[in-house]
Parts: sequence; C-alpha cells; structure tokens
Amino acid sequence: MQRKYAASVPPVRGSIEDSCCARKIRFGARDGWLDASLGVQQRLVILETSRHVLIAGAGIGGLTLACALRRAGLTATVFERADALRWVGAGITVQMNAAVALRRIGLCDAVAAAGASPTDSAILQPSGATITRLPVQQMQQELGTPMVCIHRARLQSVLLEHAGPEHVRLGRAVTGFKDDGHQVTATLSDGSSVTGDVLVGADGLRSAVRSGLLGDAPLRYSGYTSWRGISPEVPSARPGHVSETWGPGARFGVVPIGSGQVYWYATLNAPPGGQDTPGAARTRLREIFGGWHAPIPDLLAATPDDAIVRTDIHDRPPVNRWSRGRVTLLGDAAHPMTPNLGQGGCQAIEDAVVLSECLASGAPVEAALATYEQRRRERANQMVSRSWRLGQLAQLESPTARFMRDALFRLVPSSLAARGVRDLVRSAA
Repeated sequence: MQRKYAASVPPVRGSIEDSCCARKIRFGARDGWLDASLGVQQRLVILETSRHVLIAGAGIGGLTLACALRRAGLTATVFERADALRWVGAGITVQMNAAVALRRIGLCDAVAAAGASPTDSAILQPSGATITRLPVQQMQQELGTPMVCIHRARLQSVLLEHAGPEHVRLGRAVTGFKDDGHQVTATLSDGSSVTGDVLVGADGLRSAVRSGLLGDAPLRYSGYTSWRGISPEVPSARPGHVSETWGPGARFGVVPIGSGQVYWYATLNAPPGGQDTPGAARTRLREIFGGWHAPIPDLLAATPDDAIVRTDIHDRPPVNRWSRGRVTLLGDAAHPMTPNLGQGGCQAIEDAVVLSECLASGAPVEAALATYEQRRRERANQMVSRSWRLGQLAQLESPTARFMRDALFRLVPSSLAARGVRDLVRSAA
C-alpha cells in the first residue's frame, strides 16, 4: 500500500477522487493515496483512524488526551486561552486509578518521577487527633500502582513534553463551533477558525464548548470558598504524610508534592463571590487556622500572601449526555465536581485515555463518541454526587453533628476504606 500526505490541503473529510491506478481519499488535514486493491472495510478503517482532533483547553485533561492520541497514531491540536502555561499555586494528587490510566498510555513512570508518593493519609481534628487513616504506602505496594502528589504545573510540563509543544496553540481559545455532519469547525478567540474531524471541549468549568453543546446553565455553588498555596517544606511537616483536618465549617489540607514543596488548601463556609483585600488573605487564614495543629500555622507563615489563590467551589449537577455529532466534552467541561474526593483531575485523565481508545478504534466518529460516553458517564457522574455529599459532611458547623460524624467515621474499619480504593483502582484497569 502506498500512502502520501500533504498537510497543506484543507480538511475536507471523506471526499474520494478517481485516479488512474488508485483512489485518492482526503481526510482530516491530510491526503492519503490508498491502493484500490484494498477492501472497502480496510479503506474505511484507514480513513477513520486518520482523523484529526481539535482539543479546547490545555489543562490536565486536554494535554493527557493529546498525549494519548499521539501514542495511538492520531493527530491533534490543542487550543488554550492563556498565553503561557504558568506556575499557578496549586497541587494535585494523581490517585491510583488515574495512575492506572496513565500507565495505559506509557506516562505513569514519567509522572511519578516528577512528584512524590505519600506514605500515609489521614483525616484529623484541629487538635491533631485522628478521625480516620488510610495506609497509602501499603496499598501502593499491594496494587503495584503509585499515588503521586505533584505541582499542577510540573504535571502539565510532563504532559506537554509528551504531547509535543508544537501541537499546542497558546493565546487562542475556542469560542464556538459548527458541526456540518462531515467535519467540525471551531471559531477561535482571535477571529480565526480551524476545521477537524472531532472537537473535544476540555475547557473547564465554564466551558464554551459545553455552552454551545448543552446550552448555558448556572453553576452550583457548594456553600464554601477555598484558598490554595504552595509553601516550602517546614520542619513541623511530616515527610510523606497527607492530611485533611476537619473543623467547624472549615478544613485544611496538607500535601507534600516533592521538590522541597508542600501544597496546602483551606475551605470555609461563606457566601459566594467573596474576595480578600490585597495582602489580607494570609492574615485572615492565620486568624481562622492559626490555632490548629502543626504544621498548619507554619505552612501559612511560610507562604507569601501574593502566592495564595482564592476560589469559590462550584460544580454542576450530573447530566445524561455530553456528546452530539462530532463534538464531545471531557473533564470539568463534562462533569465538574467539587474537590472533596480528589478525583476532578483524575477523572479527566480517565476520560482522556478512554476517549483516545474509542477514537483510535476505527469506528465512525459518532459511534466512537457514543461508546466513550457510555463507558465514562456512570462512573464520572457517581464521583460528582459522592464528592458533593462528602463536602456537605466535611463542612458541618454544628458541634453535635460534627461529633456524630467523626464518631461514625471512626467506626468504619480501615479495611473497608481500603477496599473502596481497591475497587476504584481495579475498575480503572
């Protein structure tokens, strides 16, 4: 079989022209010369698996998809609103289920090398007393899969390297699209447009692709706001120990992420839309959390005020469909969730790997997207609902309700919690 490609040809997918000894099939952004002796099914598989994918958003999900597609032999271009991928003050835990997905595309080891694997995880009271604990190191050894705590920007750098920086267009957001049934054309924020075979909205909580696909709908406010920061390691922080502390209507999380850094986050019940005056965030946080157990006060003291980011916590109620025609959604654009299970980015990674497998299967685009949605919808939507419920429990203010909650959590044997993690990891395999 002889094939030649010309990237300069405009993408008009599926047109067939007779040639003296072969048929010329134009697909995606490339022309292919296919030997006429090939059967119809062989020609269709080549046509379908040579599709070009447009990805809106260069976050964790969008870049993971670009990596997975590249590994599968498909081409993709990523369009990102930001003009640079900056080191924002936030970390992420790549849970073991997401590490399983990354292993399927050959990236687990690279991500693990860039972060830190915890040895222990616990929910604590402000005094430091344990509510519940999970033997993370033991579970990683048992399942043969790492849990990786990592700076978000460091994770993005790993993904960008494997996706190919030349395939990422910064400073250009997808603002709309038109699907004519044969190809999809995305409109960009600079006024230009680009055409491909598939459009994937991985553009986050306020996704423009979702708006065009499902219409505008208000976000669901959780009832609490959050602050995030990156601190240098402090002597009072236990190496490898991940914790979340539950107080009255407030929480504080501590996550060592390697490279001499600790990611921390805090939540507080509050009306939406609140803001801190310049230079006041750290002072306010020290007033709220300064009397809590170590290393919380030390981490706040070591974090510059201008490195603290405040964000209200929102999600959206689960939906039954997030694909139509040649357009689909991924990650927060499809199923935004509160961060209480630590699964937002992890579910985006799972989405990306499954979607790449479906698009590389040779099935028609619409069928591939339907399969992707069928494989992912129930699992992701369950995470949205479970995370929302856990957040309502964790943010309780009433002393009586908090006492009963903590007592119930203490009654749950660690073996039962570990079984839930095992099931989550094994179902991702």
